Amino acid sequence: MRNKSKGYIKKIVIGLVITGLVIVLKLINAGDYLTLSYIKESQQGFQELYREHSLSVIAAYAGIYILVTSLSLPGAAVMTLAAGALFGLVAGTVVVSFASTIGATLACFISRFILRDWVQGRFGDRLKTINEGIEREGAFYLFTLRLIPVFPFWLINLLMGLTTMRLTTFYWVSQAGMLAATIVFVNAGRELGKVESLSGILSPTLILSFVLLGLFPLMTKKSIAFYKARKEKTIF
Repeated sequence: MRNKSKGYIKKIVIGLVITGLVIVLKLINAGDYLTLSYIKESQQGFQELYREHSLSVIAAYAGIYILVTSLSLPGAAVMTLAAGALFGLVAGTVVVSFASTIGATLACFISRFILRDWVQGRFGDRLKTINEGIEREGAFYLFTLRLIPVFPFWLINLLMGLTTMRLTTFYWVSQAGMLAATIVFVNAGRELGKVESLSGILSPTLILSFVLLGLFPLMTKKSIAFYKARKEKTIF
């Protein structure tokens, strides 16, 4: 009984902290700073600050990115572009890859232990598809979702929190699956001045490439299973 009480208290405390963070971000109009126009206007100032305080800027950037993604707030795509403009392709990809995956895992954790009832009530109809996919394909299904833009990334984080997938598995599969999109957005951010909209980055050709890339591991798995089945039939 005492353990249950402690568990409820922890949930309440974490819930209050999350609510407080969201309120603070709303009060300071954080959304105004996570727009493409603001990033483009402030690019020169950010670059000068980065040259003078490289490690501090990277740490602050990573912390804000983790906060945004863990709370499922809009702005991650814009921040990924900013990483390309500030840090370049290699450093930007590394920072975003780890920050986005840590934030996604925290969002999954929050969904699983704090917001389970709310997520279930709000997105329960989509959860059935997710559960069926994981039951059939396991971690391959999450990898495919990360590559194919069927569901928004933030929604995948929340829905995966209601599944039985281990957080460690969720982390490494997400990091691998999101890498391709991360590289595309960071690379686009290197020429931020030419980027007019987020939709312009994901052209139909690029989306098709993601789809094919996402289907590849599933097709490989199916082909191996088919080959093994045929081989067993041949033996017997």
